[in-house]
Amino acid sequence: MTSTRVFASRLAGTGVFDPTGDQVGKVRDVVAALRAGKRPRVLGLVVEVLGRRPVFLPMTRVTAVDPGQVITTGTLNMRKFSQRPTETLVLGEMLDRKVTLLEDGATVTVEDVALEQTKRTQDWVVQKVHVRRPAKGLSRDLRQGLRRKGETATVDWDAVTGFTLVEQDQGAASLLATFEEMRAPDLASVLHDLSPKRRAEVAAALDDERLADVLEELPEDDQVEILGQLEERRAADVLEAMGPDDAADLLGELPEAEQERLLALMEPDEAADVRRLLSYDELTAGGMMTTEPVILPPDATVAEALARVRNPELSPALASAVYVCRAPLETPTGKYLGTAHIQRLLREPPSSLVSGVVDKDIAPLLPQTSLKAVTQHLATYNLVAIAVVDERDHLLGAVTVDDVLDHLLPDDWRESAAEVEVSGGA
Repeated sequence: MTSTRVFASRLAGTGVFDPTGDQVGKVRDVVAALRAGKRPRVLGLVVEVLGRRPVFLPMTRVTAVDPGQVITTGTLNMRKFSQRPTETLVLGEMLDRKVTLLEDGATVTVEDVALEQTKRTQDWVVQKVHVRRPAKGLSRDLRQGLRRKGETATVDWDAVTGFTLVEQDQGAASLLATFEEMRAPDLASVLHDLSPKRRAEVAAALDDERLADVLEELPEDDQVEILGQLEERRAADVLEAMGPDDAADLLGELPEAEQERLLALMEPDEAADVRRLLSYDELTAGGMMTTEPVILPPDATVAEALARVRNPELSPALASAVYVCRAPLETPTGKYLGTAHIQRLLREPPSSLVSGVVDKDIAPLLPQTSLKAVTQHLATYNLVAIAVVDERDHLLGAVTVDDVLDHLLPDDWRESAAEVEVSGGA
């Protein structure tokens, strides 16, 4: 008999709190141990703490699992979680598996699993499996080419078999649905901790834009691995969806022949920006800059400028300023006239021209400016972004503080976190 049931997918992203009510992290996955002839035992949770560091929280330290929160007690062990060969990640590895219903031999897809706490031992086990049968037949609206979704059912763990088999092409629809609301940096952390096989399956299931956003947040080794597993046409599409500076950084890790093949498959305009960035030394303003800052002509109004920086796809650093130039407005532009900072724009009448509020006192950088000089320039003038121009004052791009930090931090900064002690009540 069981007293508590929770579906694993609903735990993803749930806050983990100590007894005093302070949040110490959020659930990333569930760790279970498969056992012959028995239901899998839930060993604990993978919890993401400060710095996106995954740590292990034993289920024996969990005092309550309520809607929207997990309550724990004591001090979290801050050692980074490392999966053992005998352990299975419920979300990362069980979801989207093909298993067999013992009742009729049908092959079904796992969409979720239910965890339950037993009354007798208080152990948590995997008790139920939510599965979907393959879709059958076409929908009535044949013009849309849609199929009816297969029937779903929640069955006992003992009613299915196949979890211990190696599946070559697992898919990732249910896993991605679980993490649908997750920000790109957080999804990148999840992807990094999966096995190479599962990482490739998840990457294949992401659309180009989402995969591009996630790749920008992954360590270089993961980026190269994932890109190398994509069909070349799709790899080029994903590179196009990335920021030109991030695409150039990734291509810079590949052999020259592979760089050229992928650049040739990209749209000419997109490839031209990336080629230009590849021509600069990595640790210079030209090598770090983005070629797609917000650029407006001198006769644009403050209202137009504010509308442009409201674009949710812009990073905060890029949204901090508008670069005013004469036509053409694509980099390399016509003559660079100055930068209009968002704080100044917010203080001006909407009908004012941006040319009247540009900051001409801070000199732009040349592309050969060193990383050290760029860092000093940003720090001296308290800037989060700075223009980069050529010798004829044509705007080439902008260097942002996040680009600089990427090069100042250790190569493995995405994988390591500050040693932080997280503690709960006694």
